[in-house]
Amino acid sequence: MSKEISEKASQIIARLDRLPTWAFNYILLGIIGVGELFTFFDIFNINVSFVQTAITLFHVTPSQAAVLLGPVVLGNLAGYVIGSLILSPIADRIGRRDMLMITMLIMGLSSFYNAFAPNYINFFIARTITGIGVGADLAIVNTYVSEVAPKAYRSKYVSAIFIFSTIGGFLAIWLGLLLTTPPAPFPQGLPVALGSSGYFATNGWRLMYIIGGLLAFIGLALRFSLPESPRWLVSKNRIDEAEKIVNMMEEKVKNRGHQLPPLPSLLPVYTQSKPVPYLEIFTNKTYLKRFGLLVIIWFLAYTTVYSIASGLTSLLVAQGYSPSEAGMISAFGIIGFILAAVIATLYGEKVERKWWIGIGALITVIGGLIIALIPNLIIDGLGAIILFIGFNVWVPIAYTWTSESFPTRARTSGFALCDGFGHLGGGIGVLYITSIASSLHSTVALFGLIASFLVVSSIIAMIGGHYTANKRLDEISP
Repeated sequence: MSKEISEKASQIIARLDRLPTWAFNYILLGIIGVGELFTFFDIFNINVSFVQTAITLFHVTPSQAAVLLGPVVLGNLAGYVIGSLILSPIADRIGRRDMLMITMLIMGLSSFYNAFAPNYINFFIARTITGIGVGADLAIVNTYVSEVAPKAYRSKYVSAIFIFSTIGGFLAIWLGLLLTTPPAPFPQGLPVALGSSGYFATNGWRLMYIIGGLLAFIGLALRFSLPESPRWLVSKNRIDEAEKIVNMMEEKVKNRGHQLPPLPSLLPVYTQSKPVPYLEIFTNKTYLKRFGLLVIIWFLAYTTVYSIASGLTSLLVAQGYSPSEAGMISAFGIIGFILAAVIATLYGEKVERKWWIGIGALITVIGGLIIALIPNLIIDGLGAIILFIGFNVWVPIAYTWTSESFPTRARTSGFALCDGFGHLGGGIGVLYITSIASSLHSTVALFGLIASFLVVSSIIAMIGGHYTANKRLDEISP
């Protein structure tokens, strides 16, 4: 690259870094958000509906559902790892936008496969394929938003997208309650639930996956209008294309009445990348150290996250709750999921990234203790709201932290490595917890075990974590 082109590339990155606000149409946040709405609809879909799946398709009792859930969640998370590690790096080679459409197509088709699975093996395979799409999609989405958001608000906009994710989780839990559980007087259940008669008595869970597939194809159609990441274009020496998008971004900002600040100092821009993006991380001491720290944090924390997100209903049934009662507690909890995203959006930038994991761990412990110690459905519901705030509030902020920790030329790959291998921990941990849930003698022991993984993760993050808030991406990760 000539000196003139190199300087122009640095100027484009500096112009991106000075933008004071979101510089695309706000509808673009909605376009990305609809895709994430499906992603988390799929993640939470299994929480309530799996009990009916186990009874009608696998012919087991409700109390045995947790045992069958473990391998399915592990298969889904194994697929997640495959998608993260194999598909996500392709986004560092061919671009964020194109891969975002490919991943959504995979998720949509596999959701329909799930809906018509005739047996446990096919159900397992469908969940695994869905995991492949989900794993890659989350890595690319969080990388994309971090690259186009203003430096002072990266966590804010990643968390804003996460609000859509929580809506997907909310829909999955409440639709699962409506379509797959028998009616029961509130708060023991949902009085208008349809899961005990007619089509819904045996196929309500199938309808859940059909709805998920439809949401995925809506998300796919919308993603055709996404622009490419200018930072990625610069990293590939496609300077003119990047400049056109940045020109458009600056015009949007000025049309909203904002003044563009002075151009910050120019930073070197690296446009020569190694043939395999992972080599950018494993041959650099700084990035290798960050990977080692972050993968341990995610590995432990995801055991807590997926034990609750995918398994709370089945785990509570294993502890003696009825399916309707357990489903209602999960349904109350999902309100906390939405509140967590709102809290992260409003306040995520006010505290350094790594401290949020500790905050989330503390809130998780409090919520779990409330459910375990007070056997009252209303109180348990409030405890579930607190629990869901705790194990989710740090997640979008940690997404931001992870994507900030690697250079543009390998940012998706770095996120995928940490998030992908981290999900192995989640899968192994959930398999272990679901296998012993019915043998634990108290709900206190169950929630203590679940929360302990996030507590240890937060201690590691707070002691060893690096600082990234309100810094330029190419300053953090040149």
